[in-house]
Amino acid sequence: MEFSLLGFIAFLLQAVVTVVMAGGAGFDVNYYITWGNDHDHVLSLNQGREIQLSMDNSSGAGFGSKLSYGSGFFHLRIKLPDKDSAGVVTAFYLTSHTSNHDELDFEFLGNREGKPYTFQTNVFSNGLGNREQRFLLWFDPTADFHTYKILWNQHQIVFYVDNTPIRVFKNNTNIGVSYPSQPMQIEASLWDGDSWATDGGQTKTNWSHAPFKAHFQGFDIDGCPFQDSNIQDCHSSKYWWNSKNYWKLDSTQQETYEAVRKKYMNYDYCSDRNRYPVPPLECAFNN
Repeated sequence: MEFSLLGFIAFLLQAVVTVVMAGGAGFDVNYYITWGNDHDHVLSLNQGREIQLSMDNSSGAGFGSKLSYGSGFFHLRIKLPDKDSAGVVTAFYLTSHTSNHDELDFEFLGNREGKPYTFQTNVFSNGLGNREQRFLLWFDPTADFHTYKILWNQHQIVFYVDNTPIRVFKNNTNIGVSYPSQPMQIEASLWDGDSWATDGGQTKTNWSHAPFKAHFQGFDIDGCPFQDSNIQDCHSSKYWWNSKNYWKLDSTQQETYEAVRKKYMNYDYCSDRNRYPVPPLECAFNN
């Protein structure tokens, strides 16, 4: 009897170690499939710790968090579609699903094989977006998983690639700049952006390379769940991402941020005088 008990304990310990090594929470704990499942465009791998979305000319696919959040430091590990992925968009974003919605976007824009991936970020607040910034990735995002993160608190929004900050949007409501403040759901999707994603829509999706596949990991969530009508609780310092360390970039982060933007950013709405003869007000504070 004692041997059996010890064996059972050893089994439980091994199971715990396996779960930890597999990468945290399984998909079903915090997320669900939002579309594409009826067309078999979603595949669960590694005991639910990896999700593959696929897209062909019949459908793409997507998933979302079961809860909405009022602040947090959100992340997904993503391996993007490889080979000829022109016209294919892989997205990771937060959105409020309201008429005047808030939204924070990562959109990865596929390209012809051998050409670099571009990604763009966007910030919507109270329904107003058109704040695109685009970058070339400085590594092959199809070869392995990389972590993409969005910090959102009452002081700033920061987009990260792995641990590198690449965009900051500061809270400047005191001078009349709208700032995302509505509870948002986490979403990810793989879809056809043929009309605009690659070379402004001139390079089309080559469906002979379908299905296109994107892989996702890292389904644990560092966020304040919004469960009632009082979002102020999500601004509390009891959440580590609201602490003073996350109110602005430190000097090392700032240096890295400036270097990456100088070398890899190839479009900034703040510099587009055709669209904005007078730069939007926030542009004086977010660069």
